[in-house]
Amino acid sequence: MKTLLTAFLLALTSLEAAAKPNILFIAVDDLNDWIGCFGGNSQAITPNLDRLAKEQAMVMSKAYCASTVCCPSRSAILTGKRPSTTGIYGNTQNLKKAPKAKDVVTLPEYFAKNGYHTLSTGKIFHKHPTSEGMDEGQWAFQEFAEGGGRNKGMLWEESPSSASGEKADEKGEEREVTKWGACKAAVEETKDYVACQWAADQLKRDFDGKPFFMALGISKPHLPWFVPQQFFDLYPLESIKPVEIFRDDLDDIVDANGKRLFKASIGSFDAIDKANLHKQAQRAYLANLSYVDHCLGVLFDALKKSQHADNTILMLWGDHGWHLGEKTKYGKTDLWEESDRVPFMVRVPGMTPIDFKCDGVVNLLDMYPTLIELCGLPPNAENEGRSFVPLLKDPKMEWNHPTLTTYQFSNHSLTDGRYRYTWYGGKANGTEELYDHRTDPLEHKNLAANPESQEIMAKFKALLPTHNEPDSPTNKDDKKATRKAGKRKDAK
Repeated sequence: MKTLLTAFLLALTSLEAAAKPNILFIAVDDLNDWIGCFGGNSQAITPNLDRLAKEQAMVMSKAYCASTVCCPSRSAILTGKRPSTTGIYGNTQNLKKAPKAKDVVTLPEYFAKNGYHTLSTGKIFHKHPTSEGMDEGQWAFQEFAEGGGRNKGMLWEESPSSASGEKADEKGEEREVTKWGACKAAVEETKDYVACQWAADQLKRDFDGKPFFMALGISKPHLPWFVPQQFFDLYPLESIKPVEIFRDDLDDIVDANGKRLFKASIGSFDAIDKANLHKQAQRAYLANLSYVDHCLGVLFDALKKSQHADNTILMLWGDHGWHLGEKTKYGKTDLWEESDRVPFMVRVPGMTPIDFKCDGVVNLLDMYPTLIELCGLPPNAENEGRSFVPLLKDPKMEWNHPTLTTYQFSNHSLTDGRYRYTWYGGKANGTEELYDHRTDPLEHKNLAANPESQEIMAKFKALLPTHNEPDSPTNKDDKKATRKAGKRKDAK
C-alpha cells in the first residue's frame, strides 16, 4: 500500500510539473526599436520578428529598462531589484560582489528552486573577468552551454578612424571602438546562429517531465557590427535614409546657472560626423538587426513545430535602447527615450492576443514577478517590480503608473507613457528635463523651465527613489588574468 501511495504521489507531482508552462527567455544585446513591428525605422527588414508579432506574440510598445547600461539593466532584471537599491550602476560592478545583491535569489535560481529545469547559453548576466575565469552567470543555471561560432576573419571593415586616417580615441562605459564590416564566416558558423540552433535543439527534449526555463542571449547588435555580407546587401548604401539630426537638441538641458549639461556630441557621434559616415553606421546597425532576425527565425520555427509549442511562455527583450544620431549621440547610456525604451515581446499561450500592440507602461524589472505569477509560483517578497499579468489578460486596460530608469548614481527618469521627467541628482544637483510625447515624441523641447510644467514635475518628483545606494565595489580583476586562468584550466 505504501509503495502504491508513493507511486501515486510521484505521478501527481509529475502531472503538476507538466501543467506548469515552460519559459523561453531571450535577451538581445543593445537592441533598440528599429524593428518592423515596433516602427522605429521603416527601413528595417525583420521578417521573423514581425511574423512572431503577427502570429504568436504581443508587442509591448511602451516597455522600459531599469538602467541604460548592460550590467545594471541585466542585474536589475535578474535580481528583481532597482539599481538604486543594489548600488549596481555600471558595467564593472559584479552583482556577486555587491553587498545588497550578492545573496539575492536570481530569476533562474528561483525557478530552479520551484521545480524547473534551467539552462542557458549566450549573454544573460553581464560578463565579468575573475582570477578563476570569466563569470558569465553559469552559477545561476543547472545547465550552461559555452558559446560557439566565430567570424573567421573579415572581408572588409570600416570605422570613423579608418575613414579619416586618424587614430581611434573612443571613450565610454565599455571603451568600445565603433566599427563595422562583413565577416568571412557563413551565417551558420557565426555566434548567434550557433546559439539559436542550440536553443532550437533543446526543444526536442522532454526534460524528464519537468517544465523548463531556457535563457538565450543574443550578442548582436552590440559593437563591433560584424556580420556576413548578405545582411549588408539587404541595405544598398544609396537607399539609406539617415536619421534627421538636430544639432541644437541638447542646448536647452541646463543647470540652475544656465550651464549646459551635455556637450554638442556624445559617444561616437563626433567621429562619425567628421568622417561623414552616418549612412554607413546606420546601415551597419540595420544589417546587424537583420542578422539577429535571421538567427532567431531558426528558434521561432523550432518552437512552432515542437511538442512545447502550446505550453511555452516567450519573453524577448533588449537590455536597453541605443542612439544612432538622435540627440547628436551614438551609443547607449543617458536617460532619453531612445536609451530607455526597449523592444519587448510577450507570448503567453491562451492569454496574449496576436497582431496587437499593447500601450501599457511596463519595466523589464517587472518580468520577474510576472513570470512567477504566470507559472503559479509563490511570490518573491524581494521583488521591487510589479506583475503585469492583469495587463496581459486585458491589454487594452489603462496601465500607466510611472516607471523608473536609472543611469549612474542618483540620476533617474520616469515616464507614464505621455510625459518623461528626468532628474539629475548625481550629475547636476537636481537639474531637470520634461517632455510631452503627445506633441514632442522625439524629445526636442525641454519643458522643465515652463511655469505650467511645475505641477506635472512635482508629481513625478514625488516618485523618485528615497534612497540611492552608494556604488557597489568595482571588479578589480582584468581580462588578462581571466585569459591566464583559462589557459591554466585548459592545461589541466
